[in-house]
Amino acid sequence: MNPKIGQYCVISDHATLGANVTVGHHCVIEDDAAIGDNTYIDSHTVIRSGVSVGKDSFIGAGCILGERGLGHSVNKNEGQPLSVGENALIRSGSILYAGSRIGTHFQTGHRVTIREGTEIGNYSSIGTLSDIQGKCTIGHYVRFHSNVHIGQKSVVDSFVWIFPYVVLTNDPAPPSEHLQGVHVHPFAIIATSATILPGVSIYPDSLVAAGATVAKDVEQYSVVGGVPARVIGDVRDITSHITGEKVYPWRYYFDRYMPWEGVGFDAWYAGISDDENRKFGIAFINRRDP
Repeated sequence: MNPKIGQYCVISDHATLGANVTVGHHCVIEDDAAIGDNTYIDSHTVIRSGVSVGKDSFIGAGCILGERGLGHSVNKNEGQPLSVGENALIRSGSILYAGSRIGTHFQTGHRVTIREGTEIGNYSSIGTLSDIQGKCTIGHYVRFHSNVHIGQKSVVDSFVWIFPYVVLTNDPAPPSEHLQGVHVHPFAIIATSATILPGVSIYPDSLVAAGATVAKDVEQYSVVGGVPARVIGDVRDITSHITGEKVYPWRYYFDRYMPWEGVGFDAWYAGISDDENRKFGIAFINRRDP
């Protein structure tokens, strides 16, 4: 089916729109943009030059995809297009800069900002009003809740949960040009309103408590809390206040949104290939944790 175009749109003759694409009113699609089949673009959205959006995606109203760097000329990001994989859900008001690559089944809340030079894996989600400050690497199946700030040069590995109002900082002597990003390793959890200081590593299966300010590395299985944060326990000793049962490492007790949903982590992990293991960065798991 041919694309369905709303009123007062400006669409370049050099843009490519796939089959059954729907474009709302007052949209702009610039040169060499490529929109996959069955994609819906709501009204007042701008798709900049060179942007590619995979098939079966939804782009909400008032979004800008392929935004140019602040204060830069209109040609600053030529040769550095934004790429978004198939089955994306980008909600209204979101701004994604040129020069980033985003995997499949990506979704945002409303009014999310993702700056240039960011790489995001598959099946990851960025919550409403969150801000990814560019030159960041984010893995697969990562879940950011609302109002999360991720400083430049941050690395967030696969299967990480970051809850509302968390800040990953990057400047050890502000203001300076010597940035040190935070590294959050697989299966770590950072709870609401925690602040992680520059250069800190949050190692696998650890838990940063709500409101903590973390100035030192957090070791595997550690629970840290307080200001400044200190070790207050081991996640494997935590039980649910509701059921009384163990809840960590969380991958054995929670599966919503995860690739092992409905089958269990052990069965899923036993069936993945070596390439998938490396892709997810979880080759350190070789047995059922105690």
